[in-house]
Amino acid sequence: MGVLDEIIAHKRSELSRRRARRAVGDLEAECRRLPPARDFEAALRPRGRQRVSLIAEVKKASPSHGVLKADLDPVSQARAYARAGAAAISVLTDEKYFRGSLDDLVAVRAAVAVPVLRKEFILEEYQLWESRSAGADAVLLIVAALDRETLGGLLHAAKGIGLGTLVEVHTAEELERALGLGAPVVGVNNRDLQTLETSFAPSLSLLPLVPPGSVAVSESGIMTGADVERVVAAGAHAVLVGEGLVRATDIEAKVKELLLMPPHPALSPEAGERDARNPLPPGPRDARNPLAPGEREARDPLPPGPRDARNPLPPGEREG
Repeated sequence: MGVLDEIIAHKRSELSRRRARRAVGDLEAECRRLPPARDFEAALRPRGRQRVSLIAEVKKASPSHGVLKADLDPVSQARAYARAGAAAISVLTDEKYFRGSLDDLVAVRAAVAVPVLRKEFILEEYQLWESRSAGADAVLLIVAALDRETLGGLLHAAKGIGLGTLVEVHTAEELERALGLGAPVVGVNNRDLQTLETSFAPSLSLLPLVPPGSVAVSESGIMTGADVERVVAAGAHAVLVGEGLVRATDIEAKVKELLLMPPHPALSPEAGERDARNPLPPGPRDARNPLAPGEREARDPLPPGPRDARNPLPPGEREG
């Protein structure tokens, strides 16, 4: 039995307990009182000169690396992501394997203005209503965990509920299935969920196969701007990053690196050299008149007034 098989078996047992605690009818009634979900798909499409969008993940632990940050505060972490420019926030809600909770999602959704993805092992429609009632704007659907009929049904149900979807694939066959069912946002997971081994090979081979019009996302194993460059070159519109951000000492700097944004001029080495040569950058007037202030004053002690601009003759000739 692989890791994904183990998680799914546990999730089915957990779901029976969750359904017993809260009826689906109650969740549906709660969802009807909510405002529309934020547009997850639109948020992931890069705009203007932006090269890539970022789904920043709130994750305390994982089966592959254990505890990442025991004292992680989901709300402060999500706010830092959003302030730095993340297009969406992913929240792990699995308790046993990732130390997350649905309460984390509720708190994060109330704290940020960007779409929030529920990162969970979704197996049945009950979880879609549960996700939306908690405030999720989108959910993860893992093709490897679902047969074709179930995946199609969940995609259709999610659309009816008003949830966006991130349909995750790892192989060419899974990608074909996702595209055949009309998945608008496709994520290529670089991690094999059965063995937990990570490689960029899935992204590099599958992203070029995602047709125009769909949003392509690369997930897992992305730690640096160089990693992002590789998957963007293969066709990624967005990346999903968890561990690399959770372990970062400077979240804002790491987000900007992952968004392939140039460093702020004041922080670049070139800035120091420029400041040593020219302590004050030229102002708008200097850009129009290249003469240094001292040279201008020597040639023309007093600038011409409005009347002089209308009559170019010097005052003595006009008076005579």
